[in-house]
Amino acid sequence: MKSDLEVYGQRYGIEAMFKDCKTGGYNLEGCQASPDKLISLIILIALAMTSAWLKGKRTQLQRQKNYICRPQEKGRNRRRHSKFWIGLYGENWLIANDCCWEWIASMMSLVRNKQSFYRRGLRARKLIEQPL
Repeated sequence: MKSDLEVYGQRYGIEAMFKDCKTGGYNLEGCQASPDKLISLIILIALAMTSAWLKGKRTQLQRQKNYICRPQEKGRNRRRHSKFWIGLYGENWLIANDCCWEWIASMMSLVRNKQSFYRRGLRARKLIEQPL
């Protein structure tokens, strides 16, 4: 028989998923779709959530999540962001990196003592942008 804490831990994961569907990324509550379109939208969201979750899990396993989000804070008992959030915002990080690429490269040519950090960022980018 499961303890109360184990049951609550499973429930907490479901609550995080609901938050992701509502206000955490997909804004399902604000869509105002008809019932038929809502079913199609939920299927698309399920596919997108699975993809984002898998990318987030892979990013964590590759130990590259610090490029996407702030590391855990001292005194915080729960993780800061879900695998879904890391996967979803990993794509935003890549897009922002693309937009600023020339600027970043020119700055790195001026600041030689930061080259090792720059190379680590390039490696992180390469790992994060790999297809699933």
